[in-house]
Amino acid sequence: MNAFTTTSAPEAPRPTAGHRDDIELLRFATAGSVDDGKSTLIGRLLYDAKALFDDQLEDLSRHADLARVTDGLRAEREQGITIDVAYRYFSTEARRFVIADCPGHRQYTRNAVTGFSQSDVAVLLVDARHGVVEQTRRHALLATRFGSRRLVFCVNKMDLVDFVEPAFRRIEAQLSLLADRLGLPPEAVDVLPVSALEGDQITSRSSRLDWFEGPSLLERLETLPVRTEPTATAGRMAVQLTLRPDGDAAGRRYAGKVVSGQLAVGDEVTVLPSGQRSTVVSLETFEGPLAVARAPRDISVRLADQVDVGRGDVLAVGEPPPLLRRREAIVAWMSEQTVTAPRALALKHLSRRTKCRLRSIEHHIELDTFAPRALERPTLGLNDVARVQLDLAQPIPIEGQGGAHPLARFILIDPQTQDTVAAGYFV
Repeated sequence: MNAFTTTSAPEAPRPTAGHRDDIELLRFATAGSVDDGKSTLIGRLLYDAKALFDDQLEDLSRHADLARVTDGLRAEREQGITIDVAYRYFSTEARRFVIADCPGHRQYTRNAVTGFSQSDVAVLLVDARHGVVEQTRRHALLATRFGSRRLVFCVNKMDLVDFVEPAFRRIEAQLSLLADRLGLPPEAVDVLPVSALEGDQITSRSSRLDWFEGPSLLERLETLPVRTEPTATAGRMAVQLTLRPDGDAAGRRYAGKVVSGQLAVGDEVTVLPSGQRSTVVSLETFEGPLAVARAPRDISVRLADQVDVGRGDVLAVGEPPPLLRRREAIVAWMSEQTVTAPRALALKHLSRRTKCRLRSIEHHIELDTFAPRALERPTLGLNDVARVQLDLAQPIPIEGQGGAHPLARFILIDPQTQDTVAAGYFV
């Protein structure tokens, strides 16, 4: 199974108070180490927001266990852990939400990357008794490199430390150091004390945490700016499909996503990797034509010239990014199969798939300090994070570093099994 595909079909949202399709949508992923209380937190959030179905409310009346709201798979119920990524919906007067409920167990970290990659914000839980642990650091690294540059840490189970401020401040200092090592500015990180089990500081302020002057979790989610892909950079569109209405070549359009910046009618674009040039004649969406399409937006484009454009190509406004066939990268290994270099793989970059060779494994990255760790025998095993050298069979446009730009991100695929074995970003 491709690790970037969830097997859980999103359930239909139940209309809640203030539900409107025209209000802003925020996508956020939740994750935490095992027993940090993530399922209980989501259950509490949905319950207090009146976003549960009648059968879920009936189940709660019998079992009084908020975690049952999200632990939908039988294996999850039996083991008490989240395995798959499941999606939940709710809305308030201020905003609509999609929750990507990610697994916390180390064995299923690869599934969590799925949720991070599709979210604006990552909500990461930390047990107030234990503080920051290895999985906290791993989730923070993966979330910021493969999804959002904004984190909300919930220091949960404050009821088990008597709601005292020193316990929270100790963990807040640990998280501040973690954010600094990840290169995150202070405004991109929130740290909130909560008790998911008892509902403190989840949807409203708590008198038992009156020493904390910040917002509740829901209040923060309602006011966070929705992440967009980089718009200060030049426009880039990833082509996914060529459309030929009624076989008319003159009406050919190219469907895909604006992944950074913007495209506008009249813009000159370079088709990558071929280097051909043309001009944008029109932009279309399901809602109708646009003069300007900003990231992240799904659109179709008609060009002035009959140039050769196909799936995997990039339309670039302004100075095009360099085309490279060799580059160093950071990868998070997701396969249970341990590998050594050299190794033949496939690399998927936006919509393009190309043959790739894992040329060398330079070093692992310590999750305590994010510092390099030398290896006696370079290998990659499940959940290892490492710096590697990659050789590509075809040149691809690479832009930015550290996973901040969509053109810096990729996944690696085993060509024999078609399984996703790693997610990575170029450095």
